[in-house]
Amino acid sequence: MSFLDAIILAIIEGLTEFLPISSTGHMIIASTFMGNASDSFVKLFTVVIQFGAILSVVLVYFQKFIQSFRFYLLLAAAFVPTGIIGLLAKKHIDALLENVAVVAWMLLIGGIVLLFVDKFFAANESQTEEKPLDFKTAIIIGTIQSIAMVPGVSRSAATIIGGLSQKLTRKAAAEFSFFLAVPTMAAATLKSMFDEKELLMQSSGHEWLLLLVGNVVAFIVAYLAIKSFIAFLQKKGFRAFGWYRIALGAVLLILMAMGVELQMAG
Repeated sequence: MSFLDAIILAIIEGLTEFLPISSTGHMIIASTFMGNASDSFVKLFTVVIQFGAILSVVLVYFQKFIQSFRFYLLLAAAFVPTGIIGLLAKKHIDALLENVAVVAWMLLIGGIVLLFVDKFFAANESQTEEKPLDFKTAIIIGTIQSIAMVPGVSRSAATIIGGLSQKLTRKAAAEFSFFLAVPTMAAATLKSMFDEKELLMQSSGHEWLLLLVGNVVAFIVAYLAIKSFIAFLQKKGFRAFGWYRIALGAVLLILMAMGVELQMAG
C-alpha cells in the first residue's frame, strides 16, 4: 500500500463517513480500482482511520462533549439498541458484508428516499423552538440507526431521518447523528482492531506510518466535511445527496454487469 493509496482512502473516509451517502460504496470502488481490496492491511487501514474521523466530531463540538453528564446518558440510550440488535443479528449481518449487490441496491433505494425527505419533514423547519432531545427520542433514533448495519445503508442518513421522524430540525438531527457516531464508530473500530490484533501488532514501521497519515488526513477532511455539511443541509436539504446515491448505486450495478470484480474494502 502506497502513501497515495492511504491518502485517497483517508479522504474518502473523511468525506463520506458523516454525509448521507454511504462510505462503503465509495470504498468498494476505490479499493477495486486500486487493486488492493483483498489486502488484509488495507481492510485494517479502513477501520483504524475511523479514529481520525471520530476525533473531528469531538473537536467541532467540543463544548457539547463537556457540557453535561446528561449528554452522555442520551448517547448511551441511543447506542444501546444498536449494540443489542448488532449482537442478535450478527450472523445475518456478516452474511451481507461481502455482498456488493446489496450495497448497490441500498444506495439506490436510500437515494430515492432522500429525494423526498425534505418535503416529508418540511414542517420540522417551521418550528419556532427546537424540540429538546429526551431519552425516548434518543432510543428511537438509536433503533433506527441499526438499519445502517446493512451495508450500503448510510449510518448518517439513517440517524438523521430518525431524528427528523421525531420532529427535530435538519440541523439538530444531523448534529445528533454526529454525536452518536462517536460511540458507535468507536465500538465498531475497537472490536475490529481487537479481532485483528495480531495483524496490527505485526505491522511494519511503514504500515504504522500509513496509519498515522491516514488518521491525520481523515481527521482534517472529516472536520471540513462536518462544518460544510450543516451549512449545506440548512440551505439545500437532502435532494443532492439523493441523486448522488442513485448515481453511485447505478455505477456499481453497471460495473457488476460488465463483469468487473468488485470487493468490499472493509
